[in-house]
Amino acid sequence: MAHSWVHKDRGELRIYENLNELSTDLADYIAELSEVSVKERGVFAIALSGGSLIGLMGKLCEAPYNKTVDWAKWYIFWADERVVAKNHSDSNYKLAKDGLLSKVPVVPSHVHSINDTVTAEEAADEYGFAIRQLVKTRVISVSDTSDCPKFDLILLGMGSDGHVASLFPNHSVLEEKDEWVTFITDSPKPPPERITFTLPVINSASNVAVAITGGNKAEAVHLAIDDVGPDCPSLPARMVQPTKGKLVWFIDKPAALKLDCCQFSE
Repeated sequence: MAHSWVHKDRGELRIYENLNELSTDLADYIAELSEVSVKERGVFAIALSGGSLIGLMGKLCEAPYNKTVDWAKWYIFWADERVVAKNHSDSNYKLAKDGLLSKVPVVPSHVHSINDTVTAEEAADEYGFAIRQLVKTRVISVSDTSDCPKFDLILLGMGSDGHVASLFPNHSVLEEKDEWVTFITDSPKPPPERITFTLPVINSASNVAVAITGGNKAEAVHLAIDDVGPDCPSLPARMVQPTKGKLVWFIDKPAALKLDCCQFSE
C-alpha cells in the first residue's frame, strides 16, 4: 500500500512498499493525465527520460492500458538523450522503443527523437527548433508565465548524485535560462555527449513526475526533498519546482528511508 504526503513546498510524495505497487500506480497516474489532456486539448505531449524509468512504465503495455489509453493522441519527446546512434545500447530512444513504444499503437510520426547524425550542439539546436514548431501549432501548450513550452507531463528519474535529465550537480547548464534544450559534452556519467531540457522547460510543465528506486538513492532523496537548510548543496533534483504545475514523487521504500517525513516500522 502506498503512503502519500503533500510536502509544503516539494509536491506530493508517494512511497511504495515494492516496485510492483509503484509501477501500477505510475501507470494509473500517466493514463489519467493522458485522458484529461486528450479531453482538454485533443493531444498528450509527454517527455520521457532514460534509466529505470521505462521499466517502471512497463504496465502501460498491459491490460487495461494497452487498450484504454488513446495512444494515437500521444506526442512523445525526451527530456534528455545521449548523442549516440538510435540503435546504440546507451540510447534513451532505443530503451523506450524496446520497452514501451514498440508494444503500444503510438503514431510513428508523433515520436520526436533527436537527430543522431550531428554534433551534440546541433542536435540540441534542432530539437529546440522542432519543439518551437510544435508550440506554434499548440501540439505542445505554452506557459502562462513565460514563452516556455508547457508539456502535459515530464517524467524524470534521479541518479544517486541527485541529477535529473542530463542536469548534473554543479554543472553550468543548471544556470541556462534562455535555451529550451541545451547540450553537454562532459557528462560525469558516460556517454559524455548529451542533450537535455533546461530547468525553465522542466519547471514550466503542467505535471512533473520523478520516479526513484533503490537504497543507493536515499541520501539524494533526502537532500532533494527534506528541509535541509541553506548550507547543503542544492541538487538538480531539488531545483525541480514547477512554477504552476504539479510535482509528484514516486519513491520505493529503500529510496525513502532517509526522508524526515517517513518513519517506517520494519
